[in-house]
Amino acid sequence: MQSGVYHKRLMSELRQIQSSTLSNVHLKTYEGLDTWVITIHGAEKTLYAGEEFTLRLKFPSNYPFEAPEAIFVDKVPVHPHVYSNGHICLSILYQQWSPALTAQTLCLSILSMLSSCVTKERPTGDLNYVTVARSPKDAIWNFDGKSLGDKSARINAWIN
Repeated sequence: MQSGVYHKRLMSELRQIQSSTLSNVHLKTYEGLDTWVITIHGAEKTLYAGEEFTLRLKFPSNYPFEAPEAIFVDKVPVHPHVYSNGHICLSILYQQWSPALTAQTLCLSILSMLSSCVTKERPTGDLNYVTVARSPKDAIWNFDGKSLGDKSARINAWIN
């Protein structure tokens, strides 16, 4: 069951993102309060300029104390931190999440991650990861750039 904090916070964030003047991040649709679909437009003068991506945010019942699940759907950007199944390797989605962050700041962080990319390529171990990964929340992410493991598959690590 969702708490009053969950409902109040998501209603506030929904209003914030709906009224936002950001040119690269737009709320496309939402299904209740727990699932939002966001359109992210690649920033000008970046590798992703002119491209459009769809991001699905699923909010857990203990949001904002736990990060939403963020997955690219439909067209998945080719990026060193984005797996071909749409899972995103970004610390604020996991260990570095803070209740001070919002859906909008999360989307801006993902846009920034895309904008700072210098080469379009998949992460090392992409095929192995997408073969076993069901949810990014089930993965054990290591942000030192050396390994990534998935608990459900009992795979300890892939080394870069």
